[in-house]
Amino acid sequence: MKQRVITGVLFAIIFIGAILLINTIVFPIFVAVLSGIAVWEIEKAVGLKNKFIMILSLAVSVCIPFIFEFGISISVAGFGGIYVVAVLILMLLQYEKTRFQEAVMAIFASICVPYAFSVMIIFRDIDEYIDGYSKVEGIYLLIFSFFASWMTDIFAYFIGSKFGKHKLCPKISPKKSVEGAIGGIAGAVLLNVLLLFVFKKFIFEGEARLSYIDVVLLSIILSVVSMFGDLAASTIKRNFGIKDFGKLLPGHGGIMDRFDSALFVMPVLYSAIYIVNLF
Repeated sequence: MKQRVITGVLFAIIFIGAILLINTIVFPIFVAVLSGIAVWEIEKAVGLKNKFIMILSLAVSVCIPFIFEFGISISVAGFGGIYVVAVLILMLLQYEKTRFQEAVMAIFASICVPYAFSVMIIFRDIDEYIDGYSKVEGIYLLIFSFFASWMTDIFAYFIGSKFGKHKLCPKISPKKSVEGAIGGIAGAVLLNVLLLFVFKKFIFEGEARLSYIDVVLLSIILSVVSMFGDLAASTIKRNFGIKDFGKLLPGHGGIMDRFDSALFVMPVLYSAIYIVNLF
């Protein structure tokens, strides 16, 4: 527990530092590093041994955040087609030690994971993606998404450890409980309401787009999404017989172990904001 807390504090300091440098080149580099490490952890977990596929997929995963950073126009169909063909050719060149599912997982991870991380950059530049939103509101949404993810995890852990009696998904994650899930949702709602209060009181200029009721409803939805993301990651780990994706963060595991739920929450929050803004 002590190690988990110390690692959490140190990582929080690094994360806050990245937020403070959000309008500099440091921020997309931070996102690219997270993407690359997360993809590498997934590929190691599934047993990928084809170094050529690994190098190519890691290069793609690191480049995707910079596509968003610099607003590079790219044909998704064209790029995707070439990338898939390239990976399959590399698979055939080392077919003795490369399974098809490993190649598919490399493609999936190196596109989906960096895209989800890149939503951090989209939130920062929200005024360029959604009319009427300011950069300050984008930073608020970024913090909101991480509160919905991490506070769900933190409160679920402590409430579940203390009061958990009814198993949530015993075949996937035996330690998770219904009581912990309820505590996680309540914690996320509480902290996000407090976050909105702080932004309204000290940071926002004028009326905030989200009301307290909006925040409560979104927090509940995102908290549930966060738990699904965590369970999805647990399913992958269970399928491949590993406890954690990595060891970079002592007490927490790897980058994927720390960000698995956030990778679901951020795209869902952005999509919700985008769709609501259409009406």
